[in-house]
Amino acid sequence: MGHDGNGLPPDFWARPPVVSALAECDMATILDQVRSARGWTQGQLADFLGYSQSWVSKVLRGRQSLTVDQIRDLARQVGIPQYLLRIGDVGGEDPTKRRDFSKIAFLAAMPVAPSISYRSADETTASSLAAITGAQRRLEAETPARELARGAVAHVELTKRALARSAETPFAVEVCPTVSEAAGFAAWLHADMQDIGTARMFYRFAVDSARRAEHPLLEAYMLGSLAAFEIDHDDPQLGLTMVAQARAQAGSNPPATARAWLACIEALGHAGRRDVMAALNCLREAEIAVAQSERASSPPWPWVFPFDPGKLAGYRALVMVRLGRPHDAVSAFAESLVSVRPAAKQQALLMLEIATARRMAGEVDEAFTLAGEALKAGVVYSSERVLHRVRRFRRDYEGPPSLLVRDFDDRLRATSTF
Repeated sequence: MGHDGNGLPPDFWARPPVVSALAECDMATILDQVRSARGWTQGQLADFLGYSQSWVSKVLRGRQSLTVDQIRDLARQVGIPQYLLRIGDVGGEDPTKRRDFSKIAFLAAMPVAPSISYRSADETTASSLAAITGAQRRLEAETPARELARGAVAHVELTKRALARSAETPFAVEVCPTVSEAAGFAAWLHADMQDIGTARMFYRFAVDSARRAEHPLLEAYMLGSLAAFEIDHDDPQLGLTMVAQARAQAGSNPPATARAWLACIEALGHAGRRDVMAALNCLREAEIAVAQSERASSPPWPWVFPFDPGKLAGYRALVMVRLGRPHDAVSAFAESLVSVRPAAKQQALLMLEIATARRMAGEVDEAFTLAGEALKAGVVYSSERVLHRVRRFRRDYEGPPSLLVRDFDDRLRATSTF
């Protein structure tokens, strides 16, 4: 693996422990991560920093108070980007213990002291902020949302501050979309935690930030994400209104990936209202767009992955479940799973949809077996969204309590202490 001019791997500042430490201004963890990345002993780190080993040892154990000037000195020596650490270059004593750094780190909560200034944005700011969001997204697939949420919210505040500092620079146009991306990810995490009000707040902020960035395709993406969220939380009419807004923002000739995705979300909205013809028409529109998108070399940003036939089949299956067509749903799910390998939490949600289709088809044992696997994943990954869907699945079943159903109920009741 290559290294930058400071002897650190290129992805060092986007690594999860480093991202978390930067979010909390946890200097002890940052220094220890630098030491580990360079393969140094504690003594070698002390020699490099120009401090005694005993002093460095106390810092790493959180037993040594640091002044702001010491923080700046250490940051310069190990190459911490100043805008990531959020400590300026102006002098001034401020004895601050490690546990107090969150007061500095959470920039929206406190005004900046007169003795501290912030470095203005440069050509690396947007890419560094985007890299942090990207690293957090990669972690989300296999990590409980509650473990990422605090850092994600802090990162939203960091992007807002970075945007404010870039206002008078030519880099503002690059920094502005990073605010929307960070807010959209924070919304996703809070939705997984079933914190619906906070999720909606962050989604709306993501839409507003994209609008202020004057990036129509990003605004369409965030509006579509919010539309899917509202449809998923039983307000299909509001979701359809937002899909219409997203389509308007995407323009008269949007990229095929955007058209296919928005058509599928709209199909879900119509299915939620039991409008069969409208839902099927949207799926047909999506099929045409998918065929066109397959000829493109790569999807347009902010879409990261192509919208292929496997994803379309997955959406078709969801629509069929909502339209009460279990056999069509099971067939579409089978087609989807041939090419799509979702991450653990998404797979659990998918299993619940398949379980619903099986239950509707009268295959109760198969349905509760799948729901049981989803329940297990919901517990392992602490996903309130998955557990909420599991409970809803159980409420919707009104048949006789077989032995398998009773066992499922026992396991579900155990989650009340989760």
